[in-house]
Amino acid sequence: MTLYEDLKWRGLIKDISSPELEKKLNEEKLTFYIGTDPTADSMHIGHFSSFLIATRLARYGHRPILLVGGATGLIGDPKPSQERQMISKEEVLKNVEGLTRQAERIFGFEVVNNYDWTKDITILDFLRDYGKYINVNYMLDKDIISRRLDSGITFCEFAYTLLQGMDFVHLYEDKGVTLQVAGSDQWGNITTGIELARKMKDVELFGMTMPLVLDANGVKFGKTEGNALWLDKEKTSSYELYQYLINTDDRCVIDYLKKLTFLTKEEILEIEKKHTEHPEDRLAQKSLAKEVITFLHGEEEYLHAVHISEALFSENIKDLTLAEIEDGFKSVPNFSAKPLPLIDLLVENGIATSRREAREFLNAGSISINGDKMTDENQMIDSSMAKEGKVIIVRKGKKKYYMGIFE
Repeated sequence: MTLYEDLKWRGLIKDISSPELEKKLNEEKLTFYIGTDPTADSMHIGHFSSFLIATRLARYGHRPILLVGGATGLIGDPKPSQERQMISKEEVLKNVEGLTRQAERIFGFEVVNNYDWTKDITILDFLRDYGKYINVNYMLDKDIISRRLDSGITFCEFAYTLLQGMDFVHLYEDKGVTLQVAGSDQWGNITTGIELARKMKDVELFGMTMPLVLDANGVKFGKTEGNALWLDKEKTSSYELYQYLINTDDRCVIDYLKKLTFLTKEEILEIEKKHTEHPEDRLAQKSLAKEVITFLHGEEEYLHAVHISEALFSENIKDLTLAEIEDGFKSVPNFSAKPLPLIDLLVENGIATSRREAREFLNAGSISINGDKMTDENQMIDSSMAKEGKVIIVRKGKKKYYMGIFE
């Protein structure tokens, strides 16, 4: 397949600005850019598909530039329903530094910051040199702006699309960029840049967007209970990422394999065939987790995540180090542990609501500590039972866990 055919098969093309782009992608070597605003010091998994396309195009000889929006991040891309909360300059700077390091480490491409070429432009320069080229009616037709007209939109957010258009023109002049790639929600901003370049420089630039990656419920990929899954392993561990990916809905997993991995069409079709025949083996989910985590964090981190997962599944907690236990159980309820008889430990820490209920759990064999089933209500639980003298994991029933931490 050609590059364009491969992108289409993977479902990675939603809009293109011109039919000519297909030929250019297949036959020329383009310099293109993709950007993100520094709303945090790490990208999250929702960014992954968009930024991964930079690597895909680079493998076909195109030159990627990753833009971190130190300037546009101070303004904020308009939200669909309300004004975006401003971020302080100090926080934006911190986030820019974090994203730049991360982008260089993961993707290895040149990173630029639009604050560098925007900071010295005065308001008069902005209005005379850029604002005069874009008609207000043209901006009002932008979907993200038109949706805000009833509730109201400030001039600050209204001007965002023109700032992003400035980026496209600057990168064309400074780096020879002729293509901008982004998620589908950036289409209006991309076309503003194309229009600005046409009027200012009499040149045709190109744009391409990708569909947003959604889960089975139509929610953006990676949004779990309002918490992002970060690409930084210090913010979201490889194990946490593994757990998210291994539990991917069957209805989405093949689509994710196409969009989030470099597996070939033939490899993905073979996985799909085997997965359809034996979905209980979760081959597709395992393949997805392996490819994504290995790309982001390396093979060692992937194997580390699998080790924790398999140990917890088989309840071999003794096989885990203290660090692995803390990683695997970081999201479960925890309590400050002190030496107590077992029944008192259960009641005082809310694992059982009463001594009577605690005895029922113990008699039913429903309580274990660090993988060992407990039945003696008077057994003293102290740091000698804890992993490295610090942590015990109490399991109640099949799936309810608590982590006790000895000081």
